[in-house]
Amino acid sequence: MKLHTYLNFPGTCEEAMNFYEKHLGTKVLMKSRFADMAGPNGLQNLPPDLKPNGIMHARFTIGDTIVMASDGPSERVQPMRSAYLSLSVDSNEEAERIYAALTEGGEIFMPMAEMFFAHRFGQFRDKFGTNWMVIHEKPMPRG
Repeated sequence: MKLHTYLNFPGTCEEAMNFYEKHLGTKVLMKSRFADMAGPNGLQNLPPDLKPNGIMHARFTIGDTIVMASDGPSERVQPMRSAYLSLSVDSNEEAERIYAALTEGGEIFMPMAEMFFAHRFGQFRDKFGTNWMVIHEKPMPRG
């Protein structure tokens, strides 16, 4: 069994994927657009706020994790509320770089700081509505 994250965006899926590619080094594995829907009437059933060039389904990787994504109707797509994507990095510099890039235009919940469990840790929602935690962990004693 595998668990994958599926992100929905209100018409900004491609912009978000490009942003994540630039700042996180993600790799797009595939993307299909609503205009690619089978059948001559496929686009007639598209909600009015979804554009034919919008992303119907995409898969990309963040590190060795596969994430799926799409654009969705604005009345159903809302920012994440109680779930986070957690990025574990190997240095304070990488944590600070990612935090600075992804918080731009977003909402900070916990500023980047040292914690008892981490050299650097921060929580935020990016400008696309995705919640993130960025952590450079400290070695913890085994219990």
